[in-house]
Amino acid sequence: MGKKLRKLKKIRIHHEGTNILILSALILVAINGALYCGLASKILFYIVAVPSLVVYMLVVNFFRCPIRLYGKDTEKIVIAPADGKVVVIEEVEEYEYFNDRRLMISIFMSPLNVHANWYPVDGVVKKVAHQNGKFMKAWLPKASVENERSMIVIETPEGVEVMARQIAGAMARRIVTYAIPGEDCYIDEHLGFIKFGSRVDVYLPIGTEVCVKMGQLTTGNQTVIAKLK
Repeated sequence: MGKKLRKLKKIRIHHEGTNILILSALILVAINGALYCGLASKILFYIVAVPSLVVYMLVVNFFRCPIRLYGKDTEKIVIAPADGKVVVIEEVEEYEYFNDRRLMISIFMSPLNVHANWYPVDGVVKKVAHQNGKFMKAWLPKASVENERSMIVIETPEGVEVMARQIAGAMARRIVTYAIPGEDCYIDEHLGFIKFGSRVDVYLPIGTEVCVKMGQLTTGNQTVIAKLK
């Protein structure tokens, strides 16, 4: 019992979901209250009330925000910026910033994953840019360059530039990015948040040691995905 309580204390609701959860709760209470008072048959009330509660709990689950600390040496370490599954590990041509060939590791987040994003490396934020685009399924290869996205470039203490790209998906309609150019950033800090299903790509120098494999599940701010030279 004590272990469960300690675990619960490490989980909170992300501030991006506060207004949505309050408004949703008020709407559901109003609708279900009206049905309860207005319907002669309470069976119809329960037919609506039970699914409403389930949907609301799913939204609460979506906005959960675990408190996580990496707790180890972060030098030359690249940490998973999100919970999810590794869907891409390949060398690609990157044209928006680097204009050269890079190693890309992509993590897809389902609606059931935590959707807070963490900085993958320690360093200084060099550039932040938002690009409007489509809302294709996030796991498709074209999503990296055609979907709505935010680009964050970080220079590590060793002078290596690493890019994290937040990508909207078919369900995701809002990308929130907290990074500000010129500010120091650290593993353990939130990079941003993507609402309702999405993907995060990390672009690394060619020759970087990859520490994950295709299909592997990742835990944001915990799983080491690569080691820089």
